[in-house]
Amino acid sequence: MPVYLTATFKGLPGAEFDYSRSGNPTRTVLQNHLSQLQGCKHTYALATGMASLDVITRLVRSKERIVAGNDLYGGTNRLLGILRTTYDIQADHIDTTNATVFERHLQACAEDHAEGRAGPVTMVLLESPTNPLIQICDIALYVRIVRKYVPEALIVVDNTMLSPYLMRPLEMGVDIVYDSGTKYLSGHHDVMAGVIATNRDDLAERIYFLINSVGNALSPMDCFLLLRGVKTLALRMDRMQTNAMQVAHFLHQLGFHVNYPGLRSHPGYAIHRRLARGPGSVMSFETGDKELSARIVAAVKLWGVSVSFGCINSLISMPCLMSHASIDPKVRAERGMPENLIRVCVGIEDVHDLLADLTQALVTAGAIRARSQREDGTVEYERVPVQDEMEVLRAQLRASSLTQTSAPAVPTSLVVSAPGKVILFGEHAVVHGVTAIAAATALRCYGRVTPRADQQVKLEMPDIGLSIAWAIDALPWGTVTSAAEAPRELDPALIARLVPLTQQYPEGDRRQIASLAFLYLYVHLASASCTGQTFELRSSLPISAGLGSSAAVSTCLASMMLYTHARLTLPADATAGVPGTDITTVNRWAFLSEKVIHGQPSGVDNTVATHGGAIAFTRAVPGNALEHDQLTPINGFDALRLLITDTCVSRNTKSLVAGVSAQKDNDPERVQAAFDTIQLIADEAQALLEPKPGTEQASRTALLARFGRLIDLNHLQLVQLGVGHTALERVRTTCRGAPYHLHTKLTGAGGGGCAITLVRDDMSSAQMDALLQSLATHGFTTYETEVGGPGLGVLAQPAPDGTAQAHQFIEMPAPQLAAWASASGTWAFA
Repeated sequence: MPVYLTATFKGLPGAEFDYSRSGNPTRTVLQNHLSQLQGCKHTYALATGMASLDVITRLVRSKERIVAGNDLYGGTNRLLGILRTTYDIQADHIDTTNATVFERHLQACAEDHAEGRAGPVTMVLLESPTNPLIQICDIALYVRIVRKYVPEALIVVDNTMLSPYLMRPLEMGVDIVYDSGTKYLSGHHDVMAGVIATNRDDLAERIYFLINSVGNALSPMDCFLLLRGVKTLALRMDRMQTNAMQVAHFLHQLGFHVNYPGLRSHPGYAIHRRLARGPGSVMSFETGDKELSARIVAAVKLWGVSVSFGCINSLISMPCLMSHASIDPKVRAERGMPENLIRVCVGIEDVHDLLADLTQALVTAGAIRARSQREDGTVEYERVPVQDEMEVLRAQLRASSLTQTSAPAVPTSLVVSAPGKVILFGEHAVVHGVTAIAAATALRCYGRVTPRADQQVKLEMPDIGLSIAWAIDALPWGTVTSAAEAPRELDPALIARLVPLTQQYPEGDRRQIASLAFLYLYVHLASASCTGQTFELRSSLPISAGLGSSAAVSTCLASMMLYTHARLTLPADATAGVPGTDITTVNRWAFLSEKVIHGQPSGVDNTVATHGGAIAFTRAVPGNALEHDQLTPINGFDALRLLITDTCVSRNTKSLVAGVSAQKDNDPERVQAAFDTIQLIADEAQALLEPKPGTEQASRTALLARFGRLIDLNHLQLVQLGVGHTALERVRTTCRGAPYHLHTKLTGAGGGGCAITLVRDDMSSAQMDALLQSLATHGFTTYETEVGGPGLGVLAQPAPDGTAQAHQFIEMPAPQLAAWASASGTWAFA
């Protein structure tokens, strides 16, 4: 496409182009290209991102009201200030990470306008992730809230932090999206540009009129440069995100508070995964000391010290001194923005060079110090303790007063959730000391506890037909010795006293076993003087299919009892997540419940259910010389799409495990060779998911290809061990056939049960629907999910209408549970 640098065009009136302020061929080509990228009808290219927002806010009139976030780009905050002082347009800055606060504010705004106390809300301005605290707001949920209370308001999203490559807010019902094209879309910081996109014809007409009137359309030469940058957007973004994940994980392991939605510790991780294709390449972290942060930034050599982001070069800055310096320090403090905050914008350089430079800067500044040296010569570092300025402020605020949205110390009602798990590699061999790789799924169990007026405790699990109640004073309290920590071993005498209380169901029935596990936890964590409670559990997981449903249930039960009986305190700040000490406590009690259910569980399932993510587990056996079982968290990898297929073929796990052991006794060389191969598979999988320092991380495409080959190889080894099934082979044949070409293996015990299929990132919805239909014709049940998500979840801030919706929990279809939970309020996750 040539660059049309002409200001005017020859032609009669009515020609497509006459004056470049109104239209230019180069700009038209760019805008058409951007419309395809955005998936929208209308796109406009402007001089800058702020010029885009200036045009958008001109749609708001004097005396009207804009609702915006409290963690905004500094230039946006400045423009909203001008609107307030010059045009009498009120701008409300609220916490957009808290759905309860957001809904209450819009409801109050609607009431104020209806009663004549204030002008109408005509625009809602959102950012996600925000800049620089990298907070996440649930755009899809907020669209529904806005339409409920202020349906005429325009919903505007600044998508600069992700670009349309990673997120398309228009598809969520947003009215207008704008980007600073200077950032990711350009990618080279050699052009200033802004982009406005919309699907509404009426808005497009008004926006074009304003652009033409003001004269801030993008120049032809800048259009050419931006079009050139867009062509490499996917390549740049993939490399930037790969690098950013490693940088975020590096800082997180050192103990810094890192704000990055690619980390499972981020409170908005689950929401962001649902809305976007990736976490982007911008993060921020806190050092606890402003002067220390300044020394770190000053000590870098490869990283550029500069504002902005989205360039191929990596940048570092202190927002409170640079991009957000225009915001009053008092306002920054009120909005929870630490003065010591460092923003990191990761580019496409070699990640090992970036980490080396960041390491030397942290050492030079005195933020970290050498702790030990490995055998290969690499140095392990630890963070130097400092008195964290922000933590001191937060502690003072908590001590002085509790906000309205703070959770009570001892809740009477509570909603929790926990993920299921899949064994990616190492089934059966794990019993014999081979490493197994397990990961959390997006399919979860949900628990709800509510108070009762009588002195009974009731357990409801409608998914397995369980409903049973006990008089609290009739439980064997005298048999239990109160303990602050979960006992390591089961008490046979207590089990014997509890079994008769579960005989409403046949012995060995899963309802009887679940009742027994519940009572075992309850008599340890409650007391004879407790008021009545009802515990309800639902599952979007297949039950008894080898996907960790019992561990997820155990985690939900343990956490509900610990929180409602004052053993743990609910997270007061959902953004901080569930504290690590609480996760450890819940995990130990969940493991005790698993012992009641399974006898001698490995601890893999409950660890995944509480911590989330993925783990490598190796059992200590005489053959591998380990003194203790090893559980190693696997961090820093992007989630993988999986299709879980339940063959609905029942199997006996104990007999299958015993069969493999018998083969090992009768044919040790063959079976050991299979175990050795599975160990190599697990080692390579772990290295793919979490590369060791100094090794090159595979691209996403290469990772999926290698992962697929490992899946095929692991399945063949399991078939050789005699734990396959014709139904599982039917699943594999269907998934690997044209046009799908997907990799599948059995998971869990085998002999029926479930299979997992690795799904390509680019697999279309149409292809997936066709595959699901094909599997359904064989009588199989399928579940689309991801692995690597968060662990224990606690509903820290319920939505205002949560009580009205509570009755739906026990009755709704299982596939709707995730959406119900998301709409129920703000969650804190492990």
